[in-house]
Amino acid sequence: MSTPWPYPRWIAHRGAGKLAPENTLAAFRQGAAYGYRMFECDVKLARDGVPFLLHDATLSRTTNAAQVWAPGDSLTGGDHDWAQLAQLDAGGWHSRAFAGEPLPSLANLARFCLSNAYCLNIEIKPTPGLEETTGRVVGEQAARLWHGQAVPPLLSSFQPAALAGARTTAPQLPRALLLDTLHEGWCDTARQLGCAAIVCNHALWDAPLVQQVHAQGWRALSYTVNDEWAARRLIDLGTDGIITDRVDLFSPAAS
Repeated sequence: MSTPWPYPRWIAHRGAGKLAPENTLAAFRQGAAYGYRMFECDVKLARDGVPFLLHDATLSRTTNAAQVWAPGDSLTGGDHDWAQLAQLDAGGWHSRAFAGEPLPSLANLARFCLSNAYCLNIEIKPTPGLEETTGRVVGEQAARLWHGQAVPPLLSSFQPAALAGARTTAPQLPRALLLDTLHEGWCDTARQLGCAAIVCNHALWDAPLVQQVHAQGWRALSYTVNDEWAARRLIDLGTDGIITDRVDLFSPAAS
């Protein structure tokens, strides 16, 4: 493989897996306390174009929006401006210890990562219909926030249109295609998008697939790996990155 790969093998999923409220700064601090130096997060756009962290399409599971907003208000994250989203409690659903933890913007998380020299995998999670727009905005902001940094964020998505948007505004940032199945044409799609990596459901990897990906000059990453046997299998296959919830089980210094 000719392209240098600056990222560590072990990546903390949504900050710290399930030990803290996902996609909050509290989670990233928790993952860092376990020694992790690279994190994965999910980013979508607020209605006014601010990139912020949220995995689900709606705010129901991981915030108190349903409790504090008026009945009938939309719970779709992208239907609200950032000023309103920033007031939500994104920690109390997890446990009382994290009550009051806010949703972070991408800029908030960038400051945390850059201050501590942490690496980041930004999964672009667009509201349906805003795939390319979300990719463009996330790419532009990520390029600006990490300008001049030796290790840029890795931009990934299941949505090719989002990666195409990111390539338009931030062609210099590495991109990764996420796959939950090996659908027809995935390899051509990754090639057309100029991807640097493929991020698969870990069960999809076998020796021929790893060889195929490496032969293209791409790196092979896996989600979400929470069992020792699965991690060992992926390491033995020669894959390059493991995204895990079990920051308490896997030492990021392990090989």
